[in-house]
Amino acid sequence: MELYEGLITRRSIRAYKPDKIEYREVEDIVKAGMYAPSAVNCQPWHFIIIDDWEIFRKIMDLHPYSKMLKDAQYAVLVLGDEKLQHGPGYWIVDCAAATQNMLLAAHSRGIGSVWVGLHPREQRKQGIKELFNLPQHIQPFSIISLGYPDEKKKQPDRFKKDRIHYNQW
Repeated sequence: MELYEGLITRRSIRAYKPDKIEYREVEDIVKAGMYAPSAVNCQPWHFIIIDDWEIFRKIMDLHPYSKMLKDAQYAVLVLGDEKLQHGPGYWIVDCAAATQNMLLAAHSRGIGSVWVGLHPREQRKQGIKELFNLPQHIQPFSIISLGYPDEKKKQPDRFKKDRIHYNQW
């Protein structure tokens, strides 16, 4: 798939087929996350690859918008490391870039995904910190569910020319 086409056609997929994703595919998706830009190239991220249904169930109990995990083959928990970030708050934008890279990498391989937000919801983050026994300096950012798509979404027209400004507001 050509890059621009992938950017325009990627959609959040919440329904998955039971077909198994090869672990190397998931590892390649995470690798794409590690190639995201980060402030001063600090790369303040860690990733937990999840394929345990019992953990999925616990996440679904913690997060009201994570029900798609019931059919997911894998999920990737994206974590920010406050000790590795360029300065206060940079882990957030860096983890957003890594998350987007992984969504696009999954799409390029025919794997459906959805960004399940954790940050800035402190209650959701705290539940994830406890579930995964995270150190104090590690902050949950997002969860990416992965599975072969069992739904087809229409391509919306999101281009809004009135949102483009030239040289000034």
